[in-house]
Parts: sequence; structure tokens; C-alpha cells
Amino acid sequence: MLSSPLKRSPVVVVMGHVDHGKTTLLDYIRKSNVAAKESGGITQGVGAYEIMHANSADANAPTRITFIDTPGHQAFTKMRSRGAQIADIAILLVAADDGVSEQTKDAIRIIKETKLPYIVAINKIDKEGADVLKVKNGLAQEEIFVEGFGGDISCQEISAKTGQGVSDLLDLITLTAEVEGLTYDPDAPATGFVLETHMNPQTGLTTIVILKNGTLKTGDEIGTASARGKIKGLRSFDGKNTKELTPSAPAIILGFDSLPRIGENFGVGGAMPALVKQEEKAMPTEGEYLQKRLSFVVKADVAGSLEALMDQIKQIKTPDNTTRVTILGEGVGEVTDGDAKLAGSTGSFIVAFRVKQTPAAKTLISSQKIKVFSSDIIYELIKDIEEEFSGRKKQIVAGDLEILKVFKQENPGAQIIGGKVTVGEIKNQSTVEIHRGEKEIGVGRIANLQQSKKDADVVPAGLECGMLFSSQTLILAGDHLIMRPE
Repeated sequence: MLSSPLKRSPVVVVMGHVDHGKTTLLDYIRKSNVAAKESGGITQGVGAYEIMHANSADANAPTRITFIDTPGHQAFTKMRSRGAQIADIAILLVAADDGVSEQTKDAIRIIKETKLPYIVAINKIDKEGADVLKVKNGLAQEEIFVEGFGGDISCQEISAKTGQGVSDLLDLITLTAEVEGLTYDPDAPATGFVLETHMNPQTGLTTIVILKNGTLKTGDEIGTASARGKIKGLRSFDGKNTKELTPSAPAIILGFDSLPRIGENFGVGGAMPALVKQEEKAMPTEGEYLQKRLSFVVKADVAGSLEALMDQIKQIKTPDNTTRVTILGEGVGEVTDGDAKLAGSTGSFIVAFRVKQTPAAKTLISSQKIKVFSSDIIYELIKDIEEEFSGRKKQIVAGDLEILKVFKQENPGAQIIGGKVTVGEIKNQSTVEIHRGEKEIGVGRIANLQQSKKDADVVPAGLECGMLFSSQTLILAGDHLIMRPE
């Protein structure tokens, strides 16, 4: 006998620009201090929070509301989109003193694409320079027509700082949820979405999910398209241990054998999605990675941040604007000695977002002089990387020769090598820097330069040449000899 569907609470996603007050709004609603804990005032991961709201129309029947807090910075577009797909209702938050920004437009695009019911909240109405009319005009230009302004989209003016209008906004959420008629089947196999994953040093693999149907219980066999496991521990969003949860509760699950991918559907028992085999990354050969001028090993605290960080790194402009940026390794958790070994052997850089280095990794990083970019704020991390390489780009290069072949190395002081001049020119008897990947690994001197088996004073770009090279650093194919202006 099938059970009757039961009413479930709404899952709400708050979307908008990083500075328009999402975290402040949620901070006020939860009566906590999340905003102060966020580095630089930006929400770095996706959080899920469940609250109780007593609707002004019926204060004796409080309603549960689950909020998904999605970061507003442009690096997190995928995460915002994922949050919208998981949610039932969206709040489009726009600051009255700023108006419709590029991130606001991005949020509007996601809301429209996912066809989410949504409410407009105009925040910071108490600030000097607030212009609600300007905001509504800006929204109208994006074909968002609010009530009283040519449309029927619910709109609430609020101050997340003082709380003005926030209760009315919550009333609008509960009203929208009633209209949507959200229900679940308590006897159905539990299903929902993976919101976040990370490695906890104390508890191991930890997965945050949003339950949308059924009842989630400890002991359930659980799976996604990329991972399987058995629920050994189940916690409510506030970290309290529990035996079972019903929708639309956020849950913390312990028991996956490997980290599932964020945004995946999960199910228990017969509702588990079929496993999809993941393609293994082939490690580059020595010749391949030595040709790559810019490569990284990336580590982050949680999977969502890792994804956003890798997307941003891949967009970095390289010094020559042609070299492909490569990520040779990535993962969630501390920077380990394995990460350091990979970076050291391939001439890569380590990028560490909100994670520490293990003692063994610190030793290797120090001894091998591996460059590490580390920060708790993602866009500052990207800025540091870009500044590092823009600074290198500004260094004047008189000549760049790529080593194609090493013919003879009787000793480091007398090496016979051949290569091709790719930039400027290479001069006989000049002192040059030896670069491997993006690292300068030594210096040397061209003792004798030949082109077409004849002695040459200068070899210009586009031509190949051979040379007797003197350096204490052994040359490898793929290295570059950089000549600076005299």
C-alpha cells in the first residue's frame, strides 16, 4: 500500500553579487555570526542551513526553511548553478545602493535556465545612496518585472543589517512554497543531491547532502554515479548525531568509500544511480611535461572550492600567451609529500587553498625550493598567481632557445646540445639562464655557437643551432636558455 505524500519544507537558494549582502541576510536569519567568520567577507563554500519561521498569518504553525548559501564571486558560477538546480525557490538579492551587476545578471540567467520560482529581495535600503527605483529599472532591463512595476514577480525591500523586511521576505517564501505544493513520500528510498564533499582529519570522508524524498537512515547503502558507501554516521546540519532524517533537511553523511562529485544525485538501496566509470588521468611523459611552461598541483579544503579554483587557474594568461596551462594533480585535503614530489619532479607550482602542508611536504618544498601559492581567499590566490607571472612577463627577454637534443655530457662543465631559437637571438659567449618549466634552475655560458655546422656569432629566431655549453647544471631536452639584455 502506497503511503500518502507528506508536505515538505522548501529548499531556498540565495543568489546575487558577492557584496550585496547574502551572508549578512543569512546571518540575521540564523542569529549567528557566520559573516564574521568568513575570510574577507566572502562565502567560500556552499553551506546549507535549516531554520524555523513562524508565518505572520499563522504564528502557531512554524515552517522549516532550508537555505543554500552560494558564493557570489564569479569564480563560483558552477556552484551557483548547482545550488539553483537543487533548490525549490530562489531569492535574487540586489543591493539598493549598487543595482544590477554582472554577477546579478549571471544569477538571473541561471534562475531562468533552471526555471526556478523566485522572489526579488532589494537589500541595503537603509544605506545612503539607496535607490530602489534604479534597481527595479535595472531588473526590468533584464526582463525581470516585479509587482507594481509591470509584472507579477514578488519583491521585498529589506535591510539584512537591521532586519527590516526580513520577516516579510520569509512570509513570501512560505507562501511561494504553498503555491508550489512541495511533497515527499516517507516510504520511498531516500534521494537527493550532493552539496559538498571534503576530507575531515578526524572523521574521514564527509559528504553534505540535501534530502529531497524518502527517509534517510543510518545503515543505508548509499551511492551516486561516482561513489558508493554505507551510512555509518548521520548528522543534522548543526552537527548533531541522528538516526534518520526527512526532507528537506541538509545532512552530513559519513560512510562513502570515496568522495562523490558535488552536484550528483544520490540514492539509497534500489534508488542508487548507476556507477559511471571515471577516466583516469594519464601522467605526462618526461618530454611532455618539460615542454609545458606552466603547470600546477592544486589542493583545496572542499571539492566545490577545488572545482572553482581549477576553472580559474585554467584561465590564467601565460607569459607568452600561447603556452597551455596544465593541472598535473589535484585533490581535497592537506598538501602531502606526494604532492611535493610531483611538483618537484615536473617543475610545477603548488596551489593551496585553505589547506596546510604536512611536515614531510614542508621539508620537500623547502629542500626543492618549490613555489607555493597559498591563501584563504580564492580571488586573492588567483591574483597572486597572475601577478607572479605578469611580473615574469615584464622581464625583458633578448633571446630564448629551446633545447631539442642533448648530444654529449662528459661533465656538467662541457655539454654539447642543440636547439631552436624561439624569441629574439642567441649570441656566442653569452651568459644565459636555464629554465625548466617556469623555474630557473641555473645559469651557464655558451662557449661555442654553431649554425649549420659553422661557427656563428649570432643565431636569430626561427633557426636551429648547436653549441658547447658550460654549466654546473645538466641540461635536459625541453629546457630553455634565456638570454637577457646586456
